[in-house]
Amino acid sequence: MPYKTTIEQTVFSFADLKDLLAKATPERSGDQLAGIAADGPVERLAAQMTLADVPLKTFLAEELIPADWDEVSRLIVDRHDPAAFEIISSLTVGEFREWLLKPETGQRQLEAVTFGLTPEMVAAVSKIMRLQDLISVASKREVVTRFRSTIGLKGRLSTRNQPNHPTDDSYGIAASAIDGLLMGSGDAVIGVNPATDTVDDYVRIVSLLDELRMRLSIPTQTCCLGHVTTAIKAIAAKAPVDLVFQSIAGSQKANDGFGVSLALLKEAHEAVRDLGRGAIDANLMYFETGQGAALSAEANFGVDQQTMEARAYAVAREFRPLLVNTVVGFIGPEYLFNGKQIIRAGLEDHFCGKLLGLPMGVDVCYTNHADADQEDMDALLTLLCAANVNFVITVPGADDVMLNYQSLAHHDAVYCREILKRPPAPEFERWLVDIGLTDMAGRLLDAPPRLADRIADARLLGA
Repeated sequence: MPYKTTIEQTVFSFADLKDLLAKATPERSGDQLAGIAADGPVERLAAQMTLADVPLKTFLAEELIPADWDEVSRLIVDRHDPAAFEIISSLTVGEFREWLLKPETGQRQLEAVTFGLTPEMVAAVSKIMRLQDLISVASKREVVTRFRSTIGLKGRLSTRNQPNHPTDDSYGIAASAIDGLLMGSGDAVIGVNPATDTVDDYVRIVSLLDELRMRLSIPTQTCCLGHVTTAIKAIAAKAPVDLVFQSIAGSQKANDGFGVSLALLKEAHEAVRDLGRGAIDANLMYFETGQGAALSAEANFGVDQQTMEARAYAVAREFRPLLVNTVVGFIGPEYLFNGKQIIRAGLEDHFCGKLLGLPMGVDVCYTNHADADQEDMDALLTLLCAANVNFVITVPGADDVMLNYQSLAHHDAVYCREILKRPPAPEFERWLVDIGLTDMAGRLLDAPPRLADRIADARLLGA
């Protein structure tokens, strides 16, 4: 149905809910590229005012992508909990924002409505929120997951140590991983993006990382971020796979482009669970997302990129993942043009993921042809810490030499620990003290002899 509002005798009309959501989205280059963005700030304001008056019930009645031919839409419908929704069912989008910001709306209330929310609802409310609103609400929502370390406890910040190498060289991966460990990075996961995607290389990488973990007695988990089908084959070969990774998106067609389906993800989840490397209730999956993924695959069906991103979170939460992160600036300026858009998108994604019950992290990053720099990333990192983000990704010198983009450096994690008072997971925090890397206050010390001896004894793990 059409939606209308009037500003100073000018009538603004929006064809349907899909059009209204797109026009209400804060400015970003991806929606402009798709031809669905507002013409300017006045139309955007009109759309946001109109969206604020839309009842939440409307999102259950008006489909953006039909469920009869899209399995992500079917999943969203099937997992919606009417009892949980009843708590907020009388509210409009604007009233929902006010409810979220009330001091009395805390962890218990947010957790209670988690499965009553759809991705479209949380995307909608994020569009009428300021940055401080997104931070205020997300900071109240704690989503805790566990494997060998406990991730997501309020007031803590975990890190993914990302020891990528352009040729998957074992020496290079091991040296880079140890570099991160010496700076205290890696309690969420030590995870490698492989340059290749063969089963042999996958098995070699996970075996290398697992040996590093065991030799140094690190309370963390490891992951090779190869394709899910490669992971399934490696698991069948009894490789030491802790987590199964996959990039996902918000429509069936976009996921087809990634070579995955809900059935395939279920198969992988069952396979890694049956491997038995974690406790019975351990979280065993790792997903990455990013605004623009569906649009770049021509699989957004006219839906704005931020709403499509939120729909990907419905896929993620189906499999109780240990980790989910948006690679917020990785896809490029065609989708998020500059630092301002990247900062906004990172806080939106974190907010939406947390409301939907996900252990949400952010790869605070940008490509070298974007209008952004490391100061923008400093700002986003600091804001995410205020928002209680579960984890971020760090690489040597903030420069990923394999993926050729800019992320956070390991020393940025030190900044968070020491200045922002965000210690890592409690198990990892104890390990850092025991090994002599940090003092009891969490301050980084010189490389300790005990760890140096262990590294020397490992001979870089025989790489």
